[in-house]
Amino acid sequence: MVQEKLNLILLTGRTIDQGVGKESGKSTKLYFDSTTMCYMDETDMNKLGLRNNDHIMATTEEGSVVLRAIKHPRGAMPGMIYIPYGPWANAICSSKTTSIGMPSFKGTPVEVKPAPNQPVLTLEELLKKEFGR
Repeated sequence: MVQEKLNLILLTGRTIDQGVGKESGKSTKLYFDSTTMCYMDETDMNKLGLRNNDHIMATTEEGSVVLRAIKHPRGAMPGMIYIPYGPWANAICSSKTTSIGMPSFKGTPVEVKPAPNQPVLTLEELLKKEFGR
């Protein structure tokens, strides 16, 4: 039976594609494609009825963002999602620094649900949503 949503743990970090995209320029398609995806465990994807490139909504206490779900290429990682560093990950990472001056980019609780009819926002649209201009 397909579930409506899953409560998972958010991890963020660098990827080779994200790094190459960043060096190409943050307004490029390469950067957009490499930072608007979310690696998921195949079992978790199946629980939500997802296939590669299906859209998901990832929601934390900080907000929500629509991303493309991709089966994690290096094996099982049940209960977790991994989003490459970038504005889309930053939109939902906790801003709490717990007195160390650096927000946590790992271990944030996240709700994930299918979002088949919702677009992945462009960088301009995301910034407008986040900052109102």
